[in-house]
Amino acid sequence: MKRAFLLTSLMASLAALPACNMAPHYVRPVPPVPADFPSGPAYAPAAAAGKPGLPWTTLIADEHLKAVIGRTLANNRDLRAALANVQSARALYRVQRAAQLPAVTGEAAAGFSRRNDARQDSYSADIGFSAFELDLFGRVKNLSQAALESWLATEEGARSTRITLVAETATAYATLAADQELLALARQTLASAERSLSLTQSLNRAGPIGKLDVHQAETTVEQARSDIAASTTQVAQDRNALDLLAGAPVEDALLPQSLQGLTSSIAKVPAGLSSDVLLQRPDVLQAEHQLKAANADIGAARAAMFPKISLTAAIGVASSALSSLFTGGGFAWSAAPSASMPIFGGGARGNLDYSKAQRDLYLAQYEKAIQTAFQEVSDALAREGTIDAQQAAQQRLVVASQRSYALADERYRAGIDTFLNSLTTQRSLYNAQQSAIATELALVRNRILLYRVIGADFEGN
Repeated sequence: MKRAFLLTSLMASLAALPACNMAPHYVRPVPPVPADFPSGPAYAPAAAAGKPGLPWTTLIADEHLKAVIGRTLANNRDLRAALANVQSARALYRVQRAAQLPAVTGEAAAGFSRRNDARQDSYSADIGFSAFELDLFGRVKNLSQAALESWLATEEGARSTRITLVAETATAYATLAADQELLALARQTLASAERSLSLTQSLNRAGPIGKLDVHQAETTVEQARSDIAASTTQVAQDRNALDLLAGAPVEDALLPQSLQGLTSSIAKVPAGLSSDVLLQRPDVLQAEHQLKAANADIGAARAAMFPKISLTAAIGVASSALSSLFTGGGFAWSAAPSASMPIFGGGARGNLDYSKAQRDLYLAQYEKAIQTAFQEVSDALAREGTIDAQQAAQQRLVVASQRSYALADERYRAGIDTFLNSLTTQRSLYNAQQSAIATELALVRNRILLYRVIGADFEGN
């Protein structure tokens, strides 16, 4: 048994030999974007206090929307697929990591035979490992590192999917609120236009005005009816989109009550001053892990050009009697080292060149991910810097249009002015109200967009 212990110790020592790492030393590339976000007339003064980004539970105060987002994170099939990818990558990493350690197997056998009335029995028990690669040049270690980085990349991909789903659900919810208000506005405009048409028809029958005014009034009525039909369709499609994101039908009790109420429940997201925050964005981290995996693949490809040393070894006992199997002198051991090295052919040089080209590919993708993130945040900040002024101006335009229409309608009813002026101001008011809803929606969507493009959800939900 002493010899068995010595052989086992030798096996463990060989498995623990330090490997030479032939992968290039990884250094995070310098971000190919300015150190600070843009400034200028389109941008609001940056606030340096506090961390950039917000967790979605802080971003959104509306309890109904929170409930819908909670369902999305629990039921959305895209997220389930992303999580399944994480589990798959984790399992592959465990498989690859297992190659760094010997796969020890045990075997027991018994044989019975009879010849010329003489019975011959044999028993044996063995333990050992087969074709274990001694990773002297780091090939197996780098393959394991590449699998680890691929696993981490899928985790960041899943985190990116969560953030995107939160943003998409909130945006779909706000879009539904806006389209509901457009539908209500079209119905309100139809009711007003029908009253004007009724008055115009009465005046036409009485004689003061001609058929032209009647037909002009009819155009506003039919336009409002057309808008009602279109908005009704759009609201239904918005419901379908929200149900798809949530993974199940969303009941009426959780639908938005008003766009303005939703606006007050969506917080402004701080972006900070430095663009370094983009390096922690999930999709950027995913691209970096893919770059690290490609870097490790170079090490594995380089190591494949050196000798591959494998060892098959076993220790065991054999006896003709089961009772003396472990107490007799039938101890045996075997060791069969082997080495192989590519001399001609085999594609080792081609594999190395391919690994280097893949590393350059993932480097370009990593840098492009940072540049895209910088542009997305800059665009959202430019919109944030001007949307408040646009919204205020749009609200003043609605007030002015309401006053203009009221005055034009009074002058028409008093016979001072033509119906065309009243009709023109009515259409201007309708357009101004539609634009006000669109501007309100743009404000909400941009706040949600800033949450997504900064990508700093500290709760990780």
